[in-house]
Amino acid sequence: MDATLHSYIDKLNQLNFKEMYENDFFLTWEKSDDEIEAVFTVADALRYMREHNISTKIFESGLGISLFRDNSTRTRFSFASACNLLGLEVQDLDEGKSQIAHGETVRETANMISFMADVIGIRDDMYIGKGNKYMHDVVDAVTQGHKDGVLEQKPTLVNLQCDIDHPTQCMADMLHIIHEFGGVENLKGKKVAMTWAYSPSYGKPLSVPQGVIGLMTRFGMDVVLAHPEGYEVMPEVEAVAAANAEKAGGTFRRVNSMAEAFQDADIVYPKSWAPFAAMEKRTDLYAQGDSEGIKALEKELLAQNAQHKDWCCTEERMKTTRDGKALYLHCLPADINGVSCVDGEVEESVFDRYREALYKEASYKPYIIAAMIFLAKCRDPQAVLKALEERGTQRWFNK
Repeated sequence: MDATLHSYIDKLNQLNFKEMYENDFFLTWEKSDDEIEAVFTVADALRYMREHNISTKIFESGLGISLFRDNSTRTRFSFASACNLLGLEVQDLDEGKSQIAHGETVRETANMISFMADVIGIRDDMYIGKGNKYMHDVVDAVTQGHKDGVLEQKPTLVNLQCDIDHPTQCMADMLHIIHEFGGVENLKGKKVAMTWAYSPSYGKPLSVPQGVIGLMTRFGMDVVLAHPEGYEVMPEVEAVAAANAEKAGGTFRRVNSMAEAFQDADIVYPKSWAPFAAMEKRTDLYAQGDSEGIKALEKELLAQNAQHKDWCCTEERMKTTRDGKALYLHCLPADINGVSCVDGEVEESVFDRYREALYKEASYKPYIIAAMIFLAKCRDPQAVLKALEERGTQRWFNK
């Protein structure tokens, strides 16, 4: 057996992740340390196999259903790539072309799309208190459908971003960090600056900063959440971050200074988001159908953002990081000064210097999603990886 692939299997043999089988992936902090490590390990194994022309198709047929209630480039294509990597075809559920507009319930829709579905990926990040709940409603519906004998199996749900967390993004970010720093063992004590940055748009979700502090505090790092006053995230997620840091031997703190967050940071993640209180208000206004109220809130938030244009990832701020060479992260697309906007999250020269690293960061996401599916569908992932290697089917016929 290939020595590298065998090392991944050996690592899996040391972990307890049996609860992931026939289960779903909602929030990273609902998973154990071993389960998070298993996702990283399988993601690396699948990437290694693909790069060495070994087919990883564990399905001969089946569907991956995607539902995006918000725009997406990277996550949409990452989900499609992950499904294809494992042998599934993808069907996008376009709600505008479904019977949902005619009153079809969540329970009915979930069962109707799931007769041959192995996985359902959902992005629903726009409204506080809605997205994660909707995903649970879908899982409850297909679980009951399977119990009633309507569905031959319960499809696995993967959270492709909700109002609380963006697990596939943040785990891709984390795997990128692990590789950049040469392993998890080298992360303890590293400083991570998850900081708000100015954007000329007003409604960016909270799920990325919340996902970052909810995951990166598990690795013994010193995580700093920085934002102007009034741009708070969900308090319950901050509580998760604080508990993670205490358990892992790291730290978590919140500051109102971007300069303080950047000082001696090893990793910086400047990203705009809307205030939690404003997102709650926005959700209520949409529920009431108050279009004038929504317009007024948007105007108010844009004016509030404009007071903090100095919250930008500049060359001068980057010089204050550890040796002036902090790893710059972003979920993309970034608001780039002079490129996508006049003033934004990051100076063009900073972004261009890290462009290749940012693309590499994004490249981990298909494998993270594939690993989540793999661990949910394979009773014995180690045996399946070994069988795939022994089968030796080439991914493409390269002669």
